[in-house]
Amino acid sequence: VQLQASGGGSVQPGGSLRLSCVVSGISLRWHDIGWFRQAPGKQREGVSCIKGNNGKIYSGSSVEGRFTISRDDAKNTFYLQMDNLEAEDTANYYCATLDDCGPGGWSASYWGRGTLVTVSS
Repeated sequence: VQLQASGGGSVQPGGSLRLSCVVSGISLRWHDIGWFRQAPGKQREGVSCIKGNNGKIYSGSSVEGRFTISRDDAKNTFYLQMDNLEAEDTANYYCATLDDCGPGGWSASYWGRGTLVTVSS
């Protein structure tokens, strides 16, 4: 199983980026999937995840209302639309397939390599 994340880059505060994660080796259909991030000197944190069986979405409080996760199972790809970016969003962003996406926590099964997002004026 391979996950390839792309779409990172440098943007000014208030700007937008769209991350993509292309998955190969498994069908995404029915799988829970999600995005995590790790800022310099900080622990990895969950950003947003989406369930495979019902499309329910869970997001961290710091990104709610600004970031939107979505999926295209036909393309075996999922996305993270990031709007109104803030300096605090600077981090390496990782996509993952999950054993579970839910209110109690997100357990990853397969990870992609990170894509760096830098928000700076």
